[in-house]
Amino acid sequence: MGNAEVSTIVIGAGASGMMAAITAARRGKSVLVLEHLKQAGKKLNATGNGKCNFTNERMSGDCYHGDRGLIESVLSQFSRDDALGFFRDIGIYPKNKRGYYYPNCEQASSVVEALTAEMERLGIPVVTEVEVRRVAPEKAGFCCRTDRQDYRGRNVVFATGLLASPKLGSDGSAIDLIKELGHRFVPILPALCGFYCEGMRFRKVAGVRADAALTLRIDGQKRETERGELQLADYGLSGIPMFQLSSQAVRALYEKRPVEVSIDFLPDIPAEELLPELVRRQERGIGNNAQLLCGLLHSKLIPECLDAAGIGTQARDETALERLAAVLKSYPVTLLKARGMEYAQVCTGGVRTEEIDICTLESRIHPGLYFAGELLDADGICGGYNLQWAWASGYVAGRHVEDT
Repeated sequence: MGNAEVSTIVIGAGASGMMAAITAARRGKSVLVLEHLKQAGKKLNATGNGKCNFTNERMSGDCYHGDRGLIESVLSQFSRDDALGFFRDIGIYPKNKRGYYYPNCEQASSVVEALTAEMERLGIPVVTEVEVRRVAPEKAGFCCRTDRQDYRGRNVVFATGLLASPKLGSDGSAIDLIKELGHRFVPILPALCGFYCEGMRFRKVAGVRADAALTLRIDGQKRETERGELQLADYGLSGIPMFQLSSQAVRALYEKRPVEVSIDFLPDIPAEELLPELVRRQERGIGNNAQLLCGLLHSKLIPECLDAAGIGTQARDETALERLAAVLKSYPVTLLKARGMEYAQVCTGGVRTEEIDICTLESRIHPGLYFAGELLDADGICGGYNLQWAWASGYVAGRHVEDT
């Protein structure tokens, strides 16, 4: 099939792919990028509601789920400060908002423009609207067979994403290509997403947003608590605190384990103060229990909490108020399943880490084959962690590609 035409072919022009291409090119490697969409960085343009929260002041492996050794190895090679320095170098001045870093203009498009401009400066060609049909190992590297022509490289970096947000490019088209090369996957599941639930009449409370603390329980055991703006939808629960718990929850549901979330609707009122507050309100002669909760709880939530406590609007004994206080601080909801990939921001799961060198991200099956971004078995919570993972893993892959 002949000798390789470039040092490195990067498949995918998303966040990790562009970083891998830039890093390799800065090392003097000849790089070619293949992208199946019309333009690079389409998914990146949509991150952070179009503002692009690209890293976080608090960067720790504890903010990620997946293979711990892989996570620690990659993050140790490209830190938050490395990300900030890289982006300042290419023209993105960072703005720190409560520990969340954004471009100063708060436009994700500026990040895409800066990355594409750097690729142009380095002379990296990007072939768009091309479908890779097969990646075939050869004596001198790999042949990427596409719907246009064959492209050859000594190294190939897969940076295609998995299945989350398929309309933005992550349609899973590379999964079969990777499997054909002998790699296996940890189950790929949606994360940073909402969940279908039971335990509340969700259609009646749809649209309510509440500052709440959610506690995840798997097999009845408490796992983690997250606080933030909970969004109640006609199907169940969504919003940042649910997203933060999603990776653990979806993995447990996949394993057919019971998963529950208890909702504290009044996180700023300590449990020991809530019952006396309810008693005080009752002693003031407030007409019924619905009025008793006026000003404490969204009006749509009041009948749901009264029903969950097993009391009517006219219940007056202190035992009823105790049950009500307990419900307000720990409303139980059962998680049934995650919403589909089209609603997920990322995936959990990925290529099995035992088949990858965690220091270089090179395949242990095919030397010269590398993986970056969401394809790896690592996913972060909300707050710029998944983009930091994209930068870090793209950097590691681009740093280690070699000519032989």
